[in-house]
Amino acid sequence: MKIYTKSGDKGTTSLVYGSRVSKKDQRVEAYGTCDEANSMIGLGLSYLKVEYFDGKEQFEGFFHKIQTILFHVGAELATPPGKEVKWKLESSNIEELEKQIDSLDGTLTPLNNFILPGGHPAGAAMHTARTIVRRAEREAVGIGEDVNPLVLSYLNRLSDFLFVAARYINQQLGEEERNLHQ
Repeated sequence: MKIYTKSGDKGTTSLVYGSRVSKKDQRVEAYGTCDEANSMIGLGLSYLKVEYFDGKEQFEGFFHKIQTILFHVGAELATPPGKEVKWKLESSNIEELEKQIDSLDGTLTPLNNFILPGGHPAGAAMHTARTIVRRAEREAVGIGEDVNPLVLSYLNRLSDFLFVAARYINQQLGEEERNLHQ
């Protein structure tokens, strides 16, 4: 199988089951933004390869699961209305994110102010992934009622998780958070 097919040379692409749409179609925007977020998460994790902290293996393992689910979220968004979704989100996926948020957040200093994104490159990448996921959520909302409501909930919760994960990484690696000064 070749990487290039030339079928998208005129500005169209295929959804799941083969229907062709513009590359500016709302579904393409939404699943493409999920792919972008997934890549940014991968970049963030690559910065952790040279760092170590307690529980790093489990932390990275959970991120592997998130990246897999995010890939499936993109596939669900790429499935046209009326067609069977091959892999659907479940409420347990959201509950698992919430447990991880609570677990990591319980180790962090409570926030009294807004913080500026940044810190260790891995933490900064997770902050960036958070903003990309927020955009994916907005794009998914733009599709309308044909979107599985669990997709919207998952993306919303994933952005919360990425915020907490960025703070956790920065804390574990000794990076001080910068407060927003007015």
